[in-house]
Amino acid sequence: MSLPKVVSREEWRRARQELLAKEKAATRARDALNRERRGLPMVEIDKEYVFEGGNGKATLLDLFEGRDQLVVHHFMFAPEWENGCPGCSYFLDQLGHPAHLHARRTSLAAVSRAPYTRLLPFKARMGWTVPWYSSHDSDFNTDFEVTRERDGELFEQPGLSCFLRDRDQVFHTYSTYDRGLDGLGSATGFLDLTALGRQEEWEAPEGRAEAFGPLAGSAHLKYHDEYVD
Repeated sequence: MSLPKVVSREEWRRARQELLAKEKAATRARDALNRERRGLPMVEIDKEYVFEGGNGKATLLDLFEGRDQLVVHHFMFAPEWENGCPGCSYFLDQLGHPAHLHARRTSLAAVSRAPYTRLLPFKARMGWTVPWYSSHDSDFNTDFEVTRERDGELFEQPGLSCFLRDRDQVFHTYSTYDRGLDGLGSATGFLDLTALGRQEEWEAPEGRAEAFGPLAGSAHLKYHDEYVD
């Protein structure tokens, strides 16, 4: 194994300061990218998708569970597979408590192409509580480019899509695939991909934090059992 070079504390501190300058530049660049992402236009969803979940049939609007935003993890699970994708399973294993997302009016759900009767035992085996839906009888996966055709055969790819609703109208705001999911798992990571962001006062464009009242902003973080959903 190739290990890091051993140096004095002073040498380490100089090297650390050099790296810190690059880390701060990367943070500023990420903030600028997130701001640009929040400025993306959106597309109204005018197709009626039908999903199946724990409460039976559901629409895309139902997946919001009454909140203003929805983050969908496109979990790779084809109808003929016995088990879900190991990489997608690793992704769901690292999710934090959903209360922090819910307090920002954002829901998270997994969607796969396999029938719900196949998803349910695997979900139980993994011990997940995240809402998981089957898109088996709809074009949802192909429309959002996570089930694609290659050499005459369908193949799956991991992805994540964000949606915003205005009353009963649903809009698609963002999607990312493959390496775009790297590093995700925290509430702030998911919120950074959404149109409303973290809803904190320092974020641009202005007005989105204030629109959500006393829960907006990092100063109003609570223990997950103290939020009122």
